[in-house]
Amino acid sequence: MHTRAKNLVLLTASAGLLSAALVSPAAAADDVAADPLAGSGVAAWNVVAFWYAQNKANLIAATPYDVETKVVAKHLSKGGPAADGKPGKVEPIGGAGSTKSKNVNLPKTTGKVFFLDDDKKPHWCTATSLQSKYRNLVATAGQCVYDVESNAATLKYWVFVPGYYQGKTPWGIYVGKQAFTHYDFDVYEDFDRSYAFVTVYNGLKAPHSGGPLEGDWKQVTKAEYDKYRSYGSYPWVVNNYTMKKNGKYYIWKFVDAGRLGDNVGGQGIAWNQKRNVTDYVFGYPSGSHPDGNYAYSGQTQKWCYGKTFGASAAEIKAEELLGIKCSFTGEGSSGSAWLYKYSNSTRKGFLNGVTTAVSDTDGNDRIDTSLSPYFDGETYDIYKHAANLWSGSIA
Repeated sequence: MHTRAKNLVLLTASAGLLSAALVSPAAAADDVAADPLAGSGVAAWNVVAFWYAQNKANLIAATPYDVETKVVAKHLSKGGPAADGKPGKVEPIGGAGSTKSKNVNLPKTTGKVFFLDDDKKPHWCTATSLQSKYRNLVATAGQCVYDVESNAATLKYWVFVPGYYQGKTPWGIYVGKQAFTHYDFDVYEDFDRSYAFVTVYNGLKAPHSGGPLEGDWKQVTKAEYDKYRSYGSYPWVVNNYTMKKNGKYYIWKFVDAGRLGDNVGGQGIAWNQKRNVTDYVFGYPSGSHPDGNYAYSGQTQKWCYGKTFGASAAEIKAEELLGIKCSFTGEGSSGSAWLYKYSNSTRKGFLNGVTTAVSDTDGNDRIDTSLSPYFDGETYDIYKHAANLWSGSIA
């Protein structure tokens, strides 16, 4: 289960994250809920082996996660989300740039998160890389990290694949180490707080496609071998990534791909902004509209664009949401990045929301609106705690 952080570690100017103009948010340390994902190198190695096994069969076979995504939403002209302090921003890696380009260049920071839920089958959502002190932070929707169906603490075998494209993992696979969200979502499933920030280990790449070759093996002790063979509840994960030969024990050597932010950059984050700003939304929608029209495959990144507005969705206990006109269907689009002041030249902007649900607001059986929690000072408080934590390498 989660642990509540008691002491926040303030980010310093030397970390390159904060400016003197930013004010402290109103949220308290007790708003931070923290949960481990893969707490050791052995655990993380097994997670990567699961997704790379048999030519990435589990990665390719994963289905979009469709938990509590299609909801009835109400457009709010009054009330709704409100700032709890002054607006603030943390700059992205590479700067914000301008938005005058006519072409929409997709960000390298957006990708898919893959995991197993209680049915022990592989699923995915959308997520994005964020600026942080150690270049190791991912943001997504809360339900793409915390299992709201079975009430287990977190989803299993959680990884981020930036730039995912039709089964390809161009910058490697990044295993989640620790997840952070708002206490109200972790405990009460309050979708006004359905966002999560996840620290990830350095990425790992497979040295070859199709399985291990001679020279790709690392000799280990029998005790280590047994750990790699039987980690967790899924001992079948690493069958073709461990080997016993001539009385000696081996595991497959993955290649360290480096830190996430060094490879793809990291978006900034904004909070307490006006609720009627213009955002781009980037994600991996999949599936059909309610009328049966098959709109998106989920294999490639898509985008939409518009002005945000206040919204509510009572069935997920969410009264302070943002909405944006967008045709993304719910399957797979959870966690899509809402980027404020996005620059097509630098492919950077400020994360201003994450898709938590979608809606058909005019009743024509076509999804037309995406919904996100409003990022306020408490959101920044959660981010700030996660953004100062180190993960390291597991290669």
